[in-house]
Amino acid sequence: MGLFKSKYERELDAIIFKIDMNMSNNYKDNAQMDLQDFENRFNEFCEQGKLKDKTRQKYESILETYKIKLKGYTHKDQKPYWT
Repeated sequence: MGLFKSKYERELDAIIFKIDMNMSNNYKDNAQMDLQDFENRFNEFCEQGKLKDKTRQKYESILETYKIKLKGYTHKDQKPYWT
């Protein structure tokens, strides 16, 4: 439930929402950029001590899941159907 989340959690959730939207619309490069943004913001919040331990573990797990899911998820590796 998002009612009692900190502003840092809401910011990370907004980035996750953008990643999901870009993946569902097949915007592969944008999804990769959003993943990089998510990782940067997450690391920044961890270094500053903005996230509680339980919350940090949750978003760390989400980050690892997206890294696996988006590995090789790019238009650059896509072969044209006519070749």
